[in-house]
Amino acid sequence: MVEQILDFLIPAAYAQQGGPGPGQPAWLPLIWLAFIPAIFFLMIRPQMKRNKELKQMSENLAKGDEIVTGGGLAGRITGIGEVYLTVEIADGVQVKVQKSAVGSVLPKGTLKSL
Repeated sequence: MVEQILDFLIPAAYAQQGGPGPGQPAWLPLIWLAFIPAIFFLMIRPQMKRNKELKQMSENLAKGDEIVTGGGLAGRITGIGEVYLTVEIADGVQVKVQKSAVGSVLPKGTLKSL
């Protein structure tokens, strides 16, 4: 009784003949082995390029640059440390943010128009 239930729930596995099926070339799996890593490389490449641009922008920050952080704060850099920036977001209001939090550098004079 138990064997019949197990046979019903778990069908018997039969060995299949290996190799390509009829009409399928033997080199087709090799093409897939080359194609899949190429697709992954093409998907990762834009992110690597963006990271490189962000790193370069972070290294080129200077006192007086106008920036926008990832959180949306806009201000002018008043001090630069190794990891942190001091940013003036209003007259007399300064905050410290990480360099990695800088989303973009604004053109000079943008803060006056905000």
